[in-house]
Amino acid sequence: MKASRFFISTLKEAPADAEIISHQLMVRAGLIKKLGAGIYNYMPLGLRVLRKVEAIVREEMDRAGAVECTMPVVQPAELWQETGRFEKMGPELLRIQDRHGRDFVVQPTSEEVVTDIARQELRSHRQLPRNFYQIQTKFRDERRPRFGLMRGREFIMKDAYSFDKSREAAQLSYQAMRAAYQRIFDRFGLRYRAVRADSGAIGGDLSEEFQVIAATGEDAIVYCPDSDYAANMEKAEAAAPAHPRPAASQPRTLTPTPGKSTCAQVADLLGLALTQTVKSLVLATDTLDDAGQVAGSKVWLLLLRGDHDMNEVKVSKVPGLDAGFRFATVAEIEEHFGARPGYLGPLNLRKSVTIVADREVALMADWVCGANQEDFHITGVNWGRDLPEPDLVADLRNVVEGDPSPDGKGLLAIERGIEIGHVFYLGTKYSRAMNATFLAEDGKPAFFEMGCYGIGITRLPAAAIEQNHDERGIIWPDAIAPFTVVLCPIGMDRSEAVRAAAEQLHADLLAQGVDVILDDRGERPGAMFADWELIGVPHRVVLSERGLKEGQVEYQHRRDTEATRMALGAVLPHLLQKINQG
Repeated sequence: MKASRFFISTLKEAPADAEIISHQLMVRAGLIKKLGAGIYNYMPLGLRVLRKVEAIVREEMDRAGAVECTMPVVQPAELWQETGRFEKMGPELLRIQDRHGRDFVVQPTSEEVVTDIARQELRSHRQLPRNFYQIQTKFRDERRPRFGLMRGREFIMKDAYSFDKSREAAQLSYQAMRAAYQRIFDRFGLRYRAVRADSGAIGGDLSEEFQVIAATGEDAIVYCPDSDYAANMEKAEAAAPAHPRPAASQPRTLTPTPGKSTCAQVADLLGLALTQTVKSLVLATDTLDDAGQVAGSKVWLLLLRGDHDMNEVKVSKVPGLDAGFRFATVAEIEEHFGARPGYLGPLNLRKSVTIVADREVALMADWVCGANQEDFHITGVNWGRDLPEPDLVADLRNVVEGDPSPDGKGLLAIERGIEIGHVFYLGTKYSRAMNATFLAEDGKPAFFEMGCYGIGITRLPAAAIEQNHDERGIIWPDAIAPFTVVLCPIGMDRSEAVRAAAEQLHADLLAQGVDVILDDRGERPGAMFADWELIGVPHRVVLSERGLKEGQVEYQHRRDTEATRMALGAVLPHLLQKINQG
C-alpha cells in the first residue's frame, strides 16, 4: 500500500467532547469520525484495525467449532415478546414500527432470533452440540453515549450461541468458548483478566467477563493476588466476618449532632471511627393491579457500615427486592421515619419497615445511627437489646481493598478494567420461554441448554489503545495495527536512490506477506514521523540519501526511544524476525 493512494487525515488537537485517551487518539489519528451522539464512521485506518480484529476472532471461533451466520439488524418484536424482553429491556432497546404499524426492534443482541432458528432447524439430539455465531452491527440506545467507541450506541459485536442436550454438555461448550476467548485475547497481545460477573439482562447462572487492564477502565476488577479468585465489583462477594458479635458495652444514648447529616460528619464530631457508624438507605417495592397501576408499596430499610457503599446488583438478589425496587420518596420516608434523610435509623419508627442488614452490620455492637429526629443520632446501639434482630441479613455492599478473599486464600486487591468479552451459561431461560425443544435420546422433547458469548469488536481497539499509548500517540500490538510496517523515505521525490530503495523494500515486504505502507506523500520528516507515531504503526524504517550512501537505514519500534542504524540488506530479515516475535 502506498500512502498517496490511501486516506490519511490526522489532527493536532482532539475534539472537546473526547474525554478519554482512546477517544482522543482515535479521532486525532483519523480512525473514526463522529456522525452523531454515540455513532461513528469507521474511516479507512480504523476499518483496517476492525477487519484484523474480526479475522482473529473468526479464526478462533471456527477453530472452536462454531459456525458463522448473520442475523438481521431489524427483528420482529414478536420474538422479543415471547421472552418478555420487549418490555423488560427498557429504553436501551430501540423499538420501531414499519408503515403497517407492526413493531420491530433494532437488535442489541440476538438470543431470541437464534433460538427461533434452533427450534426450527435442530430437531434431534444427533444434531447437537451446535454453536452459531455472527459478527454484526448492534444498537443500544444509551442514555449518555460517551468515550467514543467505548460506550457508543451503534457498535459491532461478535455474538455466539451454543445449543446442547444437557447441562453437562453445555458446560463443556462454555469451557470451549472460554478457552477460545483466552486464545483470542492472547493473540491480541493484551493484558487481561477473566473475572466472575453478574449475568444482568442476558440471564443465566454462570457468567465471566474478560477485562483489559487499564487505569482508565470504567469497571473495578476485584482479585486475590494469592489465588485465582477474580470477579467484577458487582459480583465480588464480601465475605461474612469470621468473628462473633461482641457483647454490648455502651448504653444507648440520644446524642446531639447539629447539622451533621452524613456518617463521616457524625464520626468526626463524636471522635469515632467511621467503621462504628451505620448508614440507612430506604427502598420501596410496588405491587401492581391488573391494569398495571401501582396498588400498594412496601418500604425497606437497608443498613450498611458507614464506610461501605451499596451494591445495587447484590441488593437486587435479596428476596422481596428481586422483582425490582426503587429508592423511596421523601414523602414515604417521612411517613415511616418521621424525619428527613441524613438522620434516619431503625429505632423510633412511625410505621414498620422490613430491615435488611449487611453481613458486617449484623455482627456490629455499640454502633451509631440516625435517631429519626433532626440533628440527633443514637450511639451505643446493639442488636437484641435495643432492637430486634434484622428481618434479613445479606451481602449488600461493594468490597474494598484489603477485604478477605471469599476463597480464604488472602486479601482482595482492586484494579481498573475495560470489558471486552463476556461468556454466559444460560441454561433453559430462552428455550423454555420460546418452547424450543429437540427430541432427546429417550424420544421425548427436551429444552435446549444454551450459552451465549460476546466480544466487542469495536470496543476492543479502544481498550487496546487505553492500555498501549504514550504522549506521541497510539502504540498498536502487531496483530491489530492498521499497518505492521511503515516505510518513511526522506526526499523520495528528489532522490532516485531513496525512491528505488524504498520501493524495492516495499515490494520485498509485500512478497513476504507483511502488511506495509510506503509513505510517498512527500511530507517533511517531522510531519511524517509525527503522523505515524500518532497512528501507532509498530515498526518504522527511515530511508535517507545520506544513510543509503553508507548502505544503512534506520529501524525503530514504536516503543523504542531511539532508532537503530543497520545495513539496508539486514533490515528485511530484522523486520521479519521482529514481526514473528510479536
